[in-house]
Amino acid sequence: MGEASPEKIQGPQPFPNTSPLVMEGDIASYLVRAADDFLLKKLADSIDKRETFWSRDTASPEAYVDSVRPNRERLAHLLGLRDTRHSPTALEYVVTTDRPSLRGRLDDCEIHAVRWRAFGDVTGEGLLLTPHDREPTANVVALPDANLTPEQVSGLEPLENGSPYAWHLAASGCRVVVPTVISRAEAVNGITCREYVYRSAYELGRHLIAYEIHKVCAVVDWFQHTAPETPVGVLGWGDGGMLTLYSAAVDERITASCVSGYFESNQEMWRGPIDRNVFGLLERFGDAEVASLIWPRSLVVEASPFPEARVPEGTGKGAPYDVTTPDPADVRTEFDRAVAFLSGIDGQTDFSFVTSDQYGAEAALSAFSTQLGFKYAAPSGLPQPTDGHAESRDRMACQVEELLRHNDQLLSRSAGDRDAWFQDLDCASVESFETSIGPYREAFARDVIGTFDDAILPCNPRTRLAYDGEGWKGYEVVLDVFDGLFAYGILAISDGLEDGDRRPVVVCQHGLEGRPQKLVDGLRPAYNDFGTELCRHGFVVFAPQNLYIFTDRFRNLQRKANPLGQTLFSLIVPQHQQITEWLKTLPFVDSDRIAFYGISYGGKTAMRIPPLVENYCLSICSADFNEWIWKNASRGNRYTYLDKGEYEIFEWDLGSRFNYAEMARLICPRPFMVERGHDDGVAPDETVAYEFAKVKRFYDKLGIGDRTEMEVFNGGHEIHLKGTLEFLRKHLDWPEGQ
Repeated sequence: MGEASPEKIQGPQPFPNTSPLVMEGDIASYLVRAADDFLLKKLADSIDKRETFWSRDTASPEAYVDSVRPNRERLAHLLGLRDTRHSPTALEYVVTTDRPSLRGRLDDCEIHAVRWRAFGDVTGEGLLLTPHDREPTANVVALPDANLTPEQVSGLEPLENGSPYAWHLAASGCRVVVPTVISRAEAVNGITCREYVYRSAYELGRHLIAYEIHKVCAVVDWFQHTAPETPVGVLGWGDGGMLTLYSAAVDERITASCVSGYFESNQEMWRGPIDRNVFGLLERFGDAEVASLIWPRSLVVEASPFPEARVPEGTGKGAPYDVTTPDPADVRTEFDRAVAFLSGIDGQTDFSFVTSDQYGAEAALSAFSTQLGFKYAAPSGLPQPTDGHAESRDRMACQVEELLRHNDQLLSRSAGDRDAWFQDLDCASVESFETSIGPYREAFARDVIGTFDDAILPCNPRTRLAYDGEGWKGYEVVLDVFDGLFAYGILAISDGLEDGDRRPVVVCQHGLEGRPQKLVDGLRPAYNDFGTELCRHGFVVFAPQNLYIFTDRFRNLQRKANPLGQTLFSLIVPQHQQITEWLKTLPFVDSDRIAFYGISYGGKTAMRIPPLVENYCLSICSADFNEWIWKNASRGNRYTYLDKGEYEIFEWDLGSRFNYAEMARLICPRPFMVERGHDDGVAPDETVAYEFAKVKRFYDKLGIGDRTEMEVFNGGHEIHLKGTLEFLRKHLDWPEGQ
């Protein structure tokens, strides 16, 4: 190239057979806002749509439990409850040569440090409060908020604005276990402990929430094993309240539950800590729907202050969040929704609502104890700590490390999981492959990317001439996609097109924080003007504006989409479907020769869009292809995303089904190419080569090995446009000189 930037044009001057584009200002910003509005409406609409997933039979308690069981199983799946729990388990006293297990005592009650096996090599750890010389009135799991220690809710450490509810119940005769809840106050590599564990678990089809539920249920196993006739209760505040709600919903052995400082509609869960993000939850579950899974067992909701905290946008590596106490009336509204689901059932619902100005107040504990069959009596004092007090920070570090090691083990097994997932793929021939790959593409669309059921609108193209370069012109284009959502980009075409010309198209996709203008104006060095250069070689070029721009604004789109079972690409796929459909209508375009070529985040798009947009006849992934699951879920290397700022990058349960080699299978038998600079910091050459070797072997086995290539060049995170140009010429049947 090496030429001056093309002249920018003022005024509409639309492309033939389109309406004038008169939109002013930053269209990319309008696009992100439109996507945001679209998702907010979907979140609002989700409440009314949930009932289509429920068929409650209120004829009797037994009929009701049977009727909601599919939703209980669905909730467990969404939460990632997939590991095998050790059952029955036993509690061990945590004792060393210089530290006894006893942590405190008062009168006839003692507090001991304990540990128990939960799943895999993961243990739960916390405190056991137990009465002496008498049978407990109830067995209780008391869960603190993530920023509280077991010692605080057990009366061994100072506590503000709440009661040491575990101690209060123990003093009333309960046997109480207080698990350690992974902290949000402490950090690993600058990311909160909770978010750090969440990131890799999420990629591997697990969830920190599930891990902590497993620890709770392991204690319930122990309760049932040691005292099967004694009722079991679970209560908690903040994150402990969340875990209480979910645990009681999935484990029918829990007799009574008390949720404090958490219960609300959850429509704005995207504002909260990202470690609470559950993919697809709001499609059928708000807190009211989750609560309805608890009946005919008991539930107390305490509308108390939430554990308020705020991390503003742009302040660190982790995801921003904002937790504030909702109006008690709003909490009551959600509670009333839960009760309304039970209308028509004979008998008492045993759902109670109390309001207090601090968590663990007497009214809530009294209602909870009544449901467990004993009378609550507030204690007159606090336990006396003994020597050898536990170091909660050391305990937390051990608990976090165990979970990270479990994620490491899942990562090491993930390649085998993916092979097992694809075991029904028939690769005896290209024909049998094309017949059997369909369900895998459907699963990718439904379970990984997410699909909206909205009908794509007529495209209604609006255009204007934006560039008049040497030998080519560029038009800004806006197309309708869904009601409220549009697509935007630049169409670049060579001068001198003749009647009857039918040219191939290359859709060129920018990277993170990019704009289509950078592909044609010569101002982005890494792009090397590849849009304009391809246009000069006679290709028609379309450069779309993608949604990954404006940092936290677009990352919040992912946060809003995930609870609906959707992603950023749920919006990007229909945009590209509309773009390619419109391109096919242009008289100089050969509709069978539309290719995709993306760099960096555009390379991510190259792996996810062509599998689902059949109009693309080939795909080129530049400066992104790698062992993607390793990059997202591994730790201790400079390439990992675990400690980076891209908190939106993690995709639910991708690791068990689709790495980049498997995504390439979804593109196959269409041509697929990787472009890679030796010095690209995305990943080391070795992992890129490892992942591409799987692609090459797959194409070779099908007898179409000439349809896939990888070019590696001396360079960095950039477009090279040497081997890729030849690849495009070959597979788009566009020889040099045309």
